[in-house]
Amino acid sequence: MRYSEARPGRVFVLRLEDGDMVHETIERFAQEQGIAAASLIAVGGVDHGSRLVVGPKEDRGLPLQPMQRELDHAHEVAGVGTLFCDEDGVPLVHMHMACGREGETVTGCIRAGVKTWQVLEVIVHELADCSARRALEYPLGLKLLQP
Repeated sequence: MRYSEARPGRVFVLRLEDGDMVHETIERFAQEQGIAAASLIAVGGVDHGSRLVVGPKEDRGLPLQPMQRELDHAHEVAGVGTLFCDEDGVPLVHMHMACGREGETVTGCIRAGVKTWQVLEVIVHELADCSARRALEYPLGLKLLQP
């Protein structure tokens, strides 16, 4: 385990609008507000055609072969995530959502492209004085958290 320490910073309340791409909208907002690190919670709806990464094809196989699931209708969602800048200072969201409709739920990472349906509420809890960053790490080939 690795860790770093941070303190609470600003808190923002966002309302994403119909059609907003979730990770892109949050990352753009973070860039505009100078947010380098944050925790995120989200609740609302996502649209049909949204895509989630639902796991690697092989549990330990490399290179990673991500599996995706496309939503075929609007879904109710609850999501949690983090935002940390990469080595170039670009904010990157890592958020997982549970997306439900008619008693069935699919859960996954939103990086593949999740669109807001009507409205999505997001609370951004900034982490101040935080040295954690995302850095490209092999053999996974992902920008992973470096506390």
